[in-house]
Amino acid sequence: MTRYESKGNKDTRSGFGDGLAELGRTNKEVVALCADLTGSLKMDTFARENPERFFQVGIAEANMMGMAAGLTIGGKIPFTGTFANFSTGRVYDQIRQSIAYSGKNVKIAASHAGLTLGEDGATHQILEDIGLMKMLPGMTVICPADYTQTKQATIASAAWEGPVYLRFGRPAWPVFIPEDMPFEIGKAQLLSEGTDVSIIACGHMVWLALQACETLEKEGISAEVINLHTIKPLDTEALLKSIRKTCCVVTAEEHNIWGGLGETISGLLVRELPVPQEFVAVNDTFGESGTPMQLLEKYGLNAESIVSAARRAIERKG
Repeated sequence: MTRYESKGNKDTRSGFGDGLAELGRTNKEVVALCADLTGSLKMDTFARENPERFFQVGIAEANMMGMAAGLTIGGKIPFTGTFANFSTGRVYDQIRQSIAYSGKNVKIAASHAGLTLGEDGATHQILEDIGLMKMLPGMTVICPADYTQTKQATIASAAWEGPVYLRFGRPAWPVFIPEDMPFEIGKAQLLSEGTDVSIIACGHMVWLALQACETLEKEGISAEVINLHTIKPLDTEALLKSIRKTCCVVTAEEHNIWGGLGETISGLLVRELPVPQEFVAVNDTFGESGTPMQLLEKYGLNAESIVSAARRAIERKG
């Protein structure tokens, strides 16, 4: 089994900020817009180094999406920055009409997603955004696992033609993806090989899936862990290769059970390979105020829940 060790903790939003800063130095077509959250989105360096390419729009997210769509007409590659709740729910009409329907090359950078936003509470902890974005025709949906991968995904998004939704988080989180591990939009990463159960995770849950894998190994259960950083387009080839071997699946996401990663995998299984699937996700509820770890524990988004789900999936396949 491949081992991944944390090289320390760093928030994924800093991965976005550092990736955007690098793009500012290497790609003169990249521009950035922010809705009064420059510090929270770690866009400070880009803004300081490229004042003529940074637009502070204030608390006017809908206008920001329209401006970004317009900038693409002149060949620019705009990144919009605000919290995930305001990046999707507040501006869904603008994204649908001006970006997705129009096929505009806008990169929607969405920080503070999921329960790990923490103390700001349910009004800001969007758990529906993956579903909202993946249903838009032509929209690419990316949810990287750590700081390193978020930086990689940011840089890759600029080279990807078409609208992108890039989802990342607020808290300091283990940095465990090797810097030399290739990142490709639409290509899942096999992090640990196994034969008994496939654990498919995205975002913060990838680290917890690896922890669960080690616990299962001590029980004599061989778990395969897949980092599905790109939820759309879906790497069906890699997923089916794993599931044909293990014949059961656990999906883990920091998102509502409805509409997210798990349902995406269910749709694939129904069409191609019906096998038992267990879900680790928020069970159709809003969040609440608390620290990130308190909330993950309360809502069952932890390594222990993944372990239990793996046992159930294996039992169901007989």
